[in-house]
Amino acid sequence: MFEKREGEAALLADPAGLAPDGHVVFIGRIRSAWATRETCPKNMRQAREKGGEATIEIDEPYRPGLLGLAEVTHVVVLTWLDRASRNLIVQKPRHAEKAKGVFALRSPIRPNPVGLHIARLISLDMDEGRLVLDAIDVLDGTPVIDLKPYIARVDAFADAEFE
Repeated sequence: MFEKREGEAALLADPAGLAPDGHVVFIGRIRSAWATRETCPKNMRQAREKGGEATIEIDEPYRPGLLGLAEVTHVVVLTWLDRASRNLIVQKPRHAEKAKGVFALRSPIRPNPVGLHIARLISLDMDEGRLVLDAIDVLDGTPVIDLKPYIARVDAFADAEFE
């Protein structure tokens, strides 16, 4: 699907064609302003800089699971990046000097294209299953696989670094 860059390596078998090991259920969809990969922000910082709220629409059977979520200020959103390739195991991002293994990158191209997003929860309508977020860095229509409360005293690491 994508042209490999120097230093990149592909898997022998594309994970998208393998038998599943588990059963992932989509609980809803993201509604965002991002229609194409070219316009979609590369990360949450860029999404906030570009502006524009995003919405999560939770399917009716899963709406009772939203009970208590209105008590938090931020949510962790896990998405299934359904339009990403899954076969590169070593990648060389355009901005990087050297290639890295997929598990050292935040690229959506990975064996299991799970996206991790931490967003401010602006509002929640349990009856409609609608969460309004300050921003999101995924394409419109991206499936949601889970939501979790972000708890700063547990989830934040002041000494975390990345070069």
